[in-house]
Amino acid sequence: MSNTTFNEKIEFLEDDFELVGAENVGTVDKVYVSQSYWEDVLTRLKRNKGAMIALISIIIITLLAIFGVGMNEHSYDSQIIAHQNLAPRVPGIEKLGIFDGSETMNTSSGEVEVNRYVSNDGSKTGLEDVYYWFGTDILGRDIFTRTWMGTRISLYIAVVAVLIDIIFGLSYGLISGYFGGAVDNAMQRFAEILNGIPNLVIVTLLIIVLKPGLITITFSLMITGWIGMNRIARAQMLKLKEQEFVLASRTLGAKDFFIIFKEILPNILGPIITNTMFSIPNAIFTEAFLAFIGLGVPAPMASLGSLISDAFKSFTTHPYMILPPVIVLAILMLSFNILADGIRDAFDPKMKER
Repeated sequence: MSNTTFNEKIEFLEDDFELVGAENVGTVDKVYVSQSYWEDVLTRLKRNKGAMIALISIIIITLLAIFGVGMNEHSYDSQIIAHQNLAPRVPGIEKLGIFDGSETMNTSSGEVEVNRYVSNDGSKTGLEDVYYWFGTDILGRDIFTRTWMGTRISLYIAVVAVLIDIIFGLSYGLISGYFGGAVDNAMQRFAEILNGIPNLVIVTLLIIVLKPGLITITFSLMITGWIGMNRIARAQMLKLKEQEFVLASRTLGAKDFFIIFKEILPNILGPIITNTMFSIPNAIFTEAFLAFIGLGVPAPMASLGSLISDAFKSFTTHPYMILPPVIVLAILMLSFNILADGIRDAFDPKMKER
């Protein structure tokens, strides 16, 4: 072989070599490799159609609660006696024969269809150009405006429930579980004593001291509404406080509260967020129940519970009055429950295997 063969310049092309094992590269699950933990959670949440529908429902109800009160000329406390017991009437839709202001009433002689917007003899009633989308109650108040005002109360209770869970329940449970021993025993016995008192008894005692209203309900939630979050936070703390990363932080001189809120808390956000979402419908139902039995916000302020209570008295004669607050309350509670369930599944690492 001549020397010119060794001195000859050799050129390599891209397809001259093949990476060993390259056929297996395509089987790598790039979704979880390329995404962070929170992006992974959000991706799984978006894939949950039920949770997304629930989230959209909550957003729509929230927007209607914010802007619905001002969508017509009526206020939540305005009374027009001449407009009492008017059935729902919606412009445009009334031409289709539905929501045209007519209702069927049961009388001693049988069922009678009545429309108070128009007169049977052709005379003018003064209501020809009047529209009430959800109708009016026995005092002539607009149910549409009062329904969305009551929804504001429910959403306020939802925000209060979240704040109470985070400020009281989360901090209480984390501190109790971290220090343990006598501190944990004393704190948990105190929580059990509060949890043993029925919530209705607490509200009744508060009404004796305070006036019925949102402040009384808020205090009631502050007394017992954080017990569930306290237990979840304490259980998560007991599971994580002996982990290596906590021991390493303590060895480096980190203070107790730094370890609690900077090291451990970020690692338990999944169960915390899930439990907080589940506590919202419970708080909304509590407020609605208290308003239904007369322990909620005083008149003329409206809440969904008080609207249901007032409409229940006229249910046999005017059933349309009870439908809007019942439907809004049911959708709101169901949406929060479905969204909470979707968030729980999104935070569950086992969902990756399904």
